[in-house]
Amino acid sequence: MKKNQKIYKRLLILGIASYVIFTLVNQQKTLNQYSDNSRDLMSQIAEEKEYKEELAKKKDDVTSLDFIEQTAREKLDMYYPNERVYVDRGM
Repeated sequence: MKKNQKIYKRLLILGIASYVIFTLVNQQKTLNQYSDNSRDLMSQIAEEKEYKEELAKKKDDVTSLDFIEQTAREKLDMYYPNERVYVDRGM
């Protein structure tokens, strides 16, 4: 009878130890996934901050007279009065 009790106790301890190890491994996998997601999100945040800074710079440039003049010349084909524009058609 005592042998059976010892075997049951050992099996119970082995079962509990297996469960604990299994749980710890799964939790570690989950933590690693969260860490990877966190790193990815941090890099996305950094990229978005850079993009925001670029947009802020563009916003400042859009109101400058140089940008307005350049846009009018390139996209709208507008020029100053009495200004001669030469176009090279040889290309």
